[in-house]
Amino acid sequence: MPVALCTMSHSPLMGRNDPDASIVAEVDAAFADARAFIADFAPDLVVIFAPDHYNGVFYDLLPPFCIGAAAQSVGDYGTQAGPLDVDRDAAYRIARTVLAAGVDTAFSERMHVDHGFAQALELLTGSITAVPTVPIFINSVGEPLCPVSRIRLLGNAVGQAAAALDRRVLLVGSGGLSHDPPVPRLDTAPPPVRETLISGRNPTPEQRAAREQRVIDAGRDFAAGVATIQPLNPGWDRNLLTVLASGELDEIDSWTNDWFVEQAGHSSHEVRTWIAAYAALAAQGAYRVRSSYYRPIPEWIAGFAVTTALPE
Repeated sequence: MPVALCTMSHSPLMGRNDPDASIVAEVDAAFADARAFIADFAPDLVVIFAPDHYNGVFYDLLPPFCIGAAAQSVGDYGTQAGPLDVDRDAAYRIARTVLAAGVDTAFSERMHVDHGFAQALELLTGSITAVPTVPIFINSVGEPLCPVSRIRLLGNAVGQAAAALDRRVLLVGSGGLSHDPPVPRLDTAPPPVRETLISGRNPTPEQRAAREQRVIDAGRDFAAGVATIQPLNPGWDRNLLTVLASGELDEIDSWTNDWFVEQAGHSSHEVRTWIAAYAALAAQGAYRVRSSYYRPIPEWIAGFAVTTALPE
């Protein structure tokens, strides 16, 4: 059955620390084009790959991947809270195909997701319940991380499963590109933060507000050139987009986790969601990128991109 792809950067700073109005208009136009593409494709299932930012998945149990048969959005940064419209049967069918392909994945009947999922669904489809969905979490923050080659294999298996469904499937990758926001790391965090990273679900409203304000402040400092976080890397971002567009995804297998961090920041690992989505599309055969927007946006601490693609 037909399959299409849309990948996008997300940022909790959108609407909170915006760049010049002309740049916002550019991004809005890219999303408007993506929404028109999606409306024309008319998906009846969205398979979305996205990370978590210590809102739903913690070190008490941190899998490399997890497929959700039911999912609840925590509603961080003003995104929609509440249950996603998850297609449980499709989630089980995808999970069985992934496991049969030799890719170990966790499975959840009560997944918690954050803005990585919710913002993408809202921007692309209108809401977290607009289209039946299968959410697939890819760990992109909590080290140690699996080799990026495993992400390509995961995506390939999901693509095989999508092709076997009697559905019009939209593949979404949400994350990246180069960026290094102030996300705490277990090995350097003080004891109270370390405990939050291990088991920090359901913070108080005051705790969540303080955490979000720290990120907003970091975005303002970064745009002003006074932050200590790693700069964006437009060259790295454009090379990634070129490789994904080429269809020569085997090249990605040689990219090391340390190289990601050195070149593009700790959170550049979020492009694993893009790699998975493109690998799922490649499972259908040759493809072509229909549209590709890119701009580094310091105010959002992101190399920001939106792409759409279709099988040939």
